[in-house]
Amino acid sequence: MAADTDLLPDSLLLNGRSFRYADIQQYPARAPRDLNGYEARVLDFIRQWLNGAQEFGLRTSGSTGQPQLIQMKRRQLEASARRTGDYFDLGPGDRMLVCLNCEFVGGLMMLVRGLERRMHLTIVEPHADPLALVAASAEFSFTSFVPLQLRAVLAAGHASRLNRMKGILVGGAPVERSLEKEIQQLLVPVYVTYGMTETASHIALRRLNGPHVQPTYRVLPGIEVGQDGRGCLTVRADVTENHLITTNDRISLSPDGRSFEWLGRADFVINTGGVKVQAEKVEQVLEVALTELGLGRRAFVAARPDKRLGEQVTAFLEGPRLTARQQEQLLELLRQRLDKYEVPRELVAVPEFRTTASGKLDRLGTLRTVK
Repeated sequence: MAADTDLLPDSLLLNGRSFRYADIQQYPARAPRDLNGYEARVLDFIRQWLNGAQEFGLRTSGSTGQPQLIQMKRRQLEASARRTGDYFDLGPGDRMLVCLNCEFVGGLMMLVRGLERRMHLTIVEPHADPLALVAASAEFSFTSFVPLQLRAVLAAGHASRLNRMKGILVGGAPVERSLEKEIQQLLVPVYVTYGMTETASHIALRRLNGPHVQPTYRVLPGIEVGQDGRGCLTVRADVTENHLITTNDRISLSPDGRSFEWLGRADFVINTGGVKVQAEKVEQVLEVALTELGLGRRAFVAARPDKRLGEQVTAFLEGPRLTARQQEQLLELLRQRLDKYEVPRELVAVPEFRTTASGKLDRLGTLRTVK
């Protein structure tokens, strides 16, 4: 059944222009001719939703493999939106800033939450500092950022605007420790998300700031999680049509099954000389060491073939090659803080990392550029 537009605000804002819902339902017949491609795709999805479409094609991000198109039913997206709306007490009168890429699940689900909860929607194309694209007087109740955006928003001095919100989600990429420290200045609750396209966005949240900081992800009500034989997370819920989804994410699950610590990707385990090293653990230590040395830059850790060890731990650093002195200082810090098999055996400079269409680090694509 089509949504009742009488219960919705009359219109939404998209890139600074007002679009009436009644006109969007007739899209493209009543659309301006000067829409860009992104605006056209956003309006077309909203048209489908308002007119009661029951199935939608969603693209996976491609951060750990080739992007795929999967089909999701309306009821799965509604269940996810309802769960988030209840958690943050979102409803009519609230204002939502949608600044993630709506062609992927994170941004698309922001649209669904706003429509289902009858919220006022302000949509802008993805930009490093989304608040720079809206009126200085505009206030919002809720939004979701990728880490790069949140860092830029804080650097631009928008903390006071954020503090008037009910909550902020941050996801799509790991939240670096340096950003976590910056987030502590905020009064608004900030949560890092855990989820994927196949679960219609997040199924667990972890509070990053305030007196209720959480060291582990808390599973949202109605979501059943477990582990497979590898120790990887499994998920079953209404958002998966009650099918069991098995991930490649290694976790430590609490005895009551309501929270978990994310340990890293099973496919990011490096087997070096028979010792298994979790790449993400090394990355966390590497990030802190780079920051302490004033060498802050993006970096990741992956395996490289080694005749003796099978695989060697290798760190890939974005930007110019470090000087010999900088390399030695960095390696010395890593030796102090990691087991000997975890210390990268090589530091490889990469001029620029590749990213996916959704803005995530494309590890595989980047590795293919390295000789």
